[in-house]
Amino acid sequence: MRIDYVETGKIIASLTEGETDDVALMATVVCELHHADERFDWTGFYRVVAPELLKIGPYQGGHGCLVIPFSRGVCGAAARTGDVQRVDDVDAFPGHIACASSTRSEIVLPVRNGSGDIIAVLDIDSDQPAAFDAADAEGLARILGDVFGRL
Repeated sequence: MRIDYVETGKIIASLTEGETDDVALMATVVCELHHADERFDWTGFYRVVAPELLKIGPYQGGHGCLVIPFSRGVCGAAARTGDVQRVDDVDAFPGHIACASSTRSEIVLPVRNGSGDIIAVLDIDSDQPAAFDAADAEGLARILGDVFGRL
């Protein structure tokens, strides 16, 4: 089953209406996304907790890395550059942090608040190679903007 971003976005909007707590929002978004697509093997947020530092936030799946500096890995690259990172083969990504040996590909999106500040990254891993495409990046970015762009 492949995610319907429009429908999932509507569900997330109804579940998060009026909520302003980042962690509560992240927990809800992760739960809905993780169970909406069989490609999503690990789905979670890494929160910006200090300059150039991410710490694990709400997630679904196996254990994740607890701390990621902006200078390392796919999540760090998304936080550092502010750009979506879509990696078809994690083994070919320089400096990839292997939190789970089952991960073959991943997509990481910066999460911005209403002021445009990066407050987190959304990391989705798949046990399938080349699991993510431009439609995933667009659909996920739209959901993140709708939920966190109002804070």
